Amino acid sequence: MATKTHASSSRSLHVVDTFAPEAAALRKHFDERFAEPRSATAGRFVWDYWHVPGQYTALRTPAWTYFPSEIYQRFHRRLVEWGRRTLGCHDVSPPWMSCYVDGCVQHLHGDLPHGPWAFVLSLTPWKQRVFRGGETLMLRDEVLDFWSDFVSIRSVEEPEILRAIEPEFNRLVVFDPRIPHGVREVRGTHDPRHGRLVIHGWFVQPRPFIDGPLPSRQLASRTASLEPVVSRELGAGLALSGLLSVRVKVSIRGRVTAVDVLSDTTRVPRADEKHRVKLVRAMIAAMREWSFPAQKAASSATIPFVFEQG
Repeated sequence: MATKTHASSSRSLHVVDTFAPEAAALRKHFDERFAEPRSATAGRFVWDYWHVPGQYTALRTPAWTYFPSEIYQRFHRRLVEWGRRTLGCHDVSPPWMSCYVDGCVQHLHGDLPHGPWAFVLSLTPWKQRVFRGGETLMLRDEVLDFWSDFVSIRSVEEPEILRAIEPEFNRLVVFDPRIPHGVREVRGTHDPRHGRLVIHGWFVQPRPFIDGPLPSRQLASRTASLEPVVSRELGAGLALSGLLSVRVKVSIRGRVTAVDVLSDTTRVPRADEKHRVKLVRAMIAAMREWSFPAQKAASSATIPFVFEQG
């Protein structure tokens, strides 16, 4: 049965609802392990109480060893496939599962250098929750450049500073991990079955992903031809960092029919933003002019471009 999926995104954030059909089975396995509080089975002794004073408090365990292999592998393959097609990231880091009960929290922090995108899949029955807190918090982009449009008569309270994302059941939240983020403190339950439960990690290894018969060596050759376009702006002193992922569609005749930006976390100082936009547009324009030998079928390629400042 097809899964109805709602997705929204911005330059820093992707939110995909009803992401994984496996979510219900994963959650059921967790509930079954905690069904009898007095039991002393081995499956209950796998949790690490992770506590860093003033920063992190949560229960955590490796997700890939916690669940039955067949169910977990289906979910894992789905997550990897999504990352390849949407972000141009070839794999994910070994995911953790974290459980938040009363007093658990993650204060604001940045994840460097784990991967270009972080992910959180919620297994929390959010609408039936009995606790307070538990939202994923992200510092808003405008706060990172607070003084650029500062107005002294404008009020500034938490909603203007932090974006709060509710961990609804089976919601996948993917975000730029360089942005300070955290988890609002959970209050109101000591029962793991009633806490905030999530699987989380990072998308890693950005590299091209091809659907169709387009040879990878030809794609690599065309991608290398962009070097003069990029060097022209970077050589002028543009301090660019982040990941730009695009999808290039190629017809059976070898012509590029579309170039779409899938995700873009590239950042520069505000004064250089027009130069960043100019570079991205120049790259897209150059890709639209690519041509390839005729193929047996149409193809599409997801191409990540990584920019780093040392």
